[in-house]
Amino acid sequence: MQSEKNMKNEEALRCLLCKKPKCSLQGCPVHTPVPEAMALYREDRLDEAGKLLFDNNPLSAVTSRVCDWKQFCYGACILNVKQVPVRWYEIEQEISLRYLDRVRLEAESERLRGRRFAIVGAGPAGIAASVWLLREGAEVHLYDANDHLGGVLRYGIPPFRLDRSLVDAYERLLHEGGVVFHPGVPVGKELPLKQLTDGFDAVLLAPGAEKPATLRIPGEERAIQALPYLKQPEQFSLGKKVIVIGGGNVAMDACRTAVRSGAETWVYYRKTFENMPANPLEVVQAQADGVRFRVFQAPVEVQEGGVVFRDCENVTDPESGRLVTKILDGTDHFVPCDTLITAISEKPDFSLLDGCSYEKDDWGWPRITEDQRIAGMENVYSMGDFATGPKTVVEAVAGARRAVDAILAQSIAE
Repeated sequence: MQSEKNMKNEEALRCLLCKKPKCSLQGCPVHTPVPEAMALYREDRLDEAGKLLFDNNPLSAVTSRVCDWKQFCYGACILNVKQVPVRWYEIEQEISLRYLDRVRLEAESERLRGRRFAIVGAGPAGIAASVWLLREGAEVHLYDANDHLGGVLRYGIPPFRLDRSLVDAYERLLHEGGVVFHPGVPVGKELPLKQLTDGFDAVLLAPGAEKPATLRIPGEERAIQALPYLKQPEQFSLGKKVIVIGGGNVAMDACRTAVRSGAETWVYYRKTFENMPANPLEVVQAQADGVRFRVFQAPVEVQEGGVVFRDCENVTDPESGRLVTKILDGTDHFVPCDTLITAISEKPDFSLLDGCSYEKDDWGWPRITEDQRIAGMENVYSMGDFATGPKTVVEAVAGARRAVDAILAQSIAE
């Protein structure tokens, strides 16, 4: 029987080591150097490959597990023309996990020696920025409202998708590297942001997007929200039948967690499968877990013991020519359930910025410059979901990279 290692070696040998790799340059938000790492892997130079990946993306061990590969590296592989893309993410998992157990954080540069930085939010962007700043010789203080480091990695993504031992490894890594972690400190509530901006050379904001959007329908208060549920699922008694409303990654995490509790679990979504923003692989895995789906269903009222839904359909808008979803009057029907979980979207809580003067965009959000600064605020950067709204882990890391690069460029200019 062929060993897993031999199978991965054969997979690595299929890589064309492209001179202009689409997987890296077009597919990956952090431009993972796939050909270089793959070449090192082929030569069994795993420590060098691990360092290359970690330097580029400190959360490589995580993103290789939770990324939407079809959207990023796997989907951009040139061998898609033959429908046999290279499963790079499997090899990246092996390299990165091995290196994470070996790496130790220490200053590799003096460029930020003597500088002090505050990072608000210990999720993916906060972790990545901490690593890069530490390596430049900076003093880093990491603030988070939770008791442990990890953000969405610990309190959002379920353990069956991301083993908590990986998150623990990052917590140990930053602690041993000298990051000063301030747990249980909700900045903006107990600690004014101005206190940080006055006391540090720069402040990087990455508290995530944890403010749930609302359905704005009667009876919505009967539902529970997905993020609090995912944070402590054992605290909720779901009953025999659960309905999850939504089609994004949070909805998939919620329904896959609910079905594991033994409940009959359904996902109701107002559009069709092709319109779901969730990673298609997560949808497939949810179905494999036993979750059932109903599409073209819009909730109109939450009642005792269930939800009233209205049918929908996709139609072409005569003016714009775009495909839009239309809710059909006269199609109301009651669907019984014991628990309704809403997972329609999340947005940042900008009350953190109350009392600060900053520029806003057309939607009322803080305007973010190309180097991740909040326009109108001096030396305050925004990263991750706080800057973009809900995105992927690897996109949060990419935002952190831009912010740290801007800080380094400023230090050179000075």
